[in-house]
Amino acid sequence: MGKITGFKEIERQDETYTSVIDRVKNYKEFTVPLKDKEITKQGSRCMDCGIPFCHSGCPLGNLIPDFNHMVHQGEWQKASWILHSTNNFPEFTGRLCPAPCEQACVLGIIEDPVSIENIEKNIVERAFKEGWIKPQPPKSRTNKTIAVIGSGPAGLAAAQQLNRAGHTVTVFERDDEVGGLLRYGIPNFKMEKGIIDRRIEILKAEGIIFKTNTNVGVNYAVEDLKIFDSLVLCGGSTKTRSLPIQGIDADGVVQAMDFLTQQTKVLFGKEVKDQIMATDKDVIVIGGGDTGSDCIGTSNRHGAKSVVNFEIMPKPPGHRSASTPWPFWPLKLKTSSSHKEGVERNWLINTKEFIKDKEGKLIALKTINVQWEVIPGKRPELIEIAGTEKTWPCDLALLALGFTGPESNLADKLGIDKDGRSNYKATYGKYQTNIPNIFTAGDMRRGQSLIVWAISEGREAARQVDIYLMGKSELPSKDISGDLIAM
Repeated sequence: MGKITGFKEIERQDETYTSVIDRVKNYKEFTVPLKDKEITKQGSRCMDCGIPFCHSGCPLGNLIPDFNHMVHQGEWQKASWILHSTNNFPEFTGRLCPAPCEQACVLGIIEDPVSIENIEKNIVERAFKEGWIKPQPPKSRTNKTIAVIGSGPAGLAAAQQLNRAGHTVTVFERDDEVGGLLRYGIPNFKMEKGIIDRRIEILKAEGIIFKTNTNVGVNYAVEDLKIFDSLVLCGGSTKTRSLPIQGIDADGVVQAMDFLTQQTKVLFGKEVKDQIMATDKDVIVIGGGDTGSDCIGTSNRHGAKSVVNFEIMPKPPGHRSASTPWPFWPLKLKTSSSHKEGVERNWLINTKEFIKDKEGKLIALKTINVQWEVIPGKRPELIEIAGTEKTWPCDLALLALGFTGPESNLADKLGIDKDGRSNYKATYGKYQTNIPNIFTAGDMRRGQSLIVWAISEGREAARQVDIYLMGKSELPSKDISGDLIAM
């Protein structure tokens, strides 16, 4: 372990942020990194538990006590090797993961948990700075060809693992840049896009082929996929949820992902016609998750007149409740950096109507307060509270309501079965669809989820593809012991 008494002597210390007044002037990352000496001390807080529950919290099975110990020892290169042995892209997860590992940390029962995510981020940034992360193309090729559809975290992880096994991998991306929602769905102030670009250069140097502006089933015929020995579908869960209420067609009711994507494209000089702007507008963000938070941060950077947030669920408690005991993921109030930049948050509120003027422009919306009635054995029922109707001025309503599943076009054309939630059907652990040489992973298979689950499923699916093609696989699995492949 790190320092035997480290968790008793050292308090948790997190990165700080630049001031709100400064950071909302641009779209750059605004965290203030800790010094290496302080990160080393944070690694010393790890208790090296007999049963490291952080492993159970991490879908990737990251060897957390091991890389914490290396950081404590100042062995940063070894820490990088250990971290990359289970996670292809710690620079993504170190910025974007909600860190379920920390919520499962044993130290978190009595004290602040180990700052695992920040340690992870600092390890990979040190590794890039020192030049330890280099292209590692396979020593030989198998003459097997694989198409990976989608270049989000699941697709990229699957592609790198399959390339390491010696297969020739082509990644198809329908947008003009690689990265999926990492590229255009995540605001630049949460992850600058150079972070993606430097990793893509590594993957290209390892021999992975990328084809952008290629939408399989639309401008690339599915029949042309027959040249590949296997397909891995990682297109994500991209069908957005809407509100079936009056006025939904008003000019000013916008899907959150359209709003975020446009801003990132404009930031990098892409042509966007009639960009949706929040400048000098009364903005209401409907949905209280991470996407809603991203809309709040972006609206504040646009210079919105006001920003209000609606959430239909009750306000979570400030601390872990008895309903979500350790080491489970706790349902508790999350206040993001974007929330701290300025927003009025409202819970147990339901939007009933969008109001538009004669020209069809959004000018207001109507809401009603609600409560949830829970009856054992039945689904919770939403009850509207009479007399709580309210009209809110609103020029821009951003729908951050999550995603209902993957688009069905590709599944229909390939003849792939779907489950009851419209996800592409494949058993967890096998990732094989009803068509033997076609596999699927990530949000396209499991529904909207976390980036760590996407990377995990991409890695695990790659191993199953390798077994299908070769009869066996030396690719690592979080469920199977064996040699782990370094960076």
